[in-house]
Amino acid sequence: MNILIKPIITEKATKAAEDKNVFTFEVSPKANKIEIKKAVESAYGVSVEKVRTMNVRPDRKTRYTKTGVQTGKTNAYKKAIVQVAEGDTIDFYSNI
Repeated sequence: MNILIKPIITEKATKAAEDKNVFTFEVSPKANKIEIKKAVESAYGVSVEKVRTMNVRPDRKTRYTKTGVQTGKTNAYKKAIVQVAEGDTIDFYSNI
């Protein structure tokens, strides 16, 4: 089972990474904090101090068109916010 799906790179997540040494990942919905900690430590070679998780709900939208009312939603996912030890860092842009 692949625990880490992808890193979340937004303005808010990048600012937290620079200021507080905190990195954000999209993870498997069935993964727990211990599995996430082990996956980040093995994938990036850093020591993890704290892991916080949250389930992100889907955004629902309704659109009124000529053909009628169109409804839709985005996918729900699980997000993990990982705090690494001071001095360690994760470089997401090294593979580009």
